[in-house]
Amino acid sequence: MSEFKLYVDSHYASPWAMACFVVLQEKGIAAELISINLDAAENKQPEFSKQSRTQRVPSLVDGDFSLSESSAICEYLEDTFPENPVFPRDKKAKAQARQIQAWIRSDLLALRKLRPTEVIFYGKKYEPLSAEALVAVDKLFSVANTLLKPGQKNLFGDWCIADMDLAVMLQRLMIHGDPVPEHLAAYANEQWQRPSVQLWVNKQRPPC
Repeated sequence: MSEFKLYVDSHYASPWAMACFVVLQEKGIAAELISINLDAAENKQPEFSKQSRTQRVPSLVDGDFSLSESSAICEYLEDTFPENPVFPRDKKAKAQARQIQAWIRSDLLALRKLRPTEVIFYGKKYEPLSAEALVAVDKLFSVANTLLKPGQKNLFGDWCIADMDLAVMLQRLMIHGDPVPEHLAAYANEQWQRPSVQLWVNKQRPPC
C-alpha cells in the first residue's frame, strides 16, 4: 500500500483536486484516493483536521507529512519527484506557469460562480452570464490570447500542469455552450484528451 493519500471532494468536481490527481498520474506515483463529503462537513471533523490544517481538499499525505492547497501540493510533488516534470524546466517559463495557476485560483470569480465545474462533471445548466461574468470571460480570453497562438498545443512547449488548469477554465464555458474562440476551444479540447485528465473526467460520481 502506498504511503501517499490524496483527499478529494466526494463528487470529484474540484478542479484543484483534479490538478493534484493529474500530477500524481503524470509522475506515476501511486496514491490512495480518499473522498471527503464536504456537504456533510467531513472536512471539519477532528480526524481530517489532523491531515489538513486548513480543513480543505485537496490534501496530500506523504507518510507523516501532510499538505493542503493544490498549488503547494503540485510544487511539492515536482520538487520531490523531478522525473516526468509537470512544470517547465526553464525558470522563467516555470514562474509564468505558476503565475497562471495562482491567477486562475484567485481571479475570475464571477465566471467561476456562474459556470462551476458541475457544468463539466454533471452537465448542469445555469443562468446566462452576468455583465460581471462577461468581463471575466473577456479577461480570460485576453490573457489566453497572449499565451496561445492558433495551432499551439501547449503553453510552454512541453505540456505542464498549468495547461490543464487553463483548459478547465475554458471547458466551463465550452461544455455549457457559451462561445469560445475557435483556437482556444481547440487547445482546451486537445488538453482534455490527455490520459491523466480523462482518468479524472471519467470517474464514477454520486448524484449531485
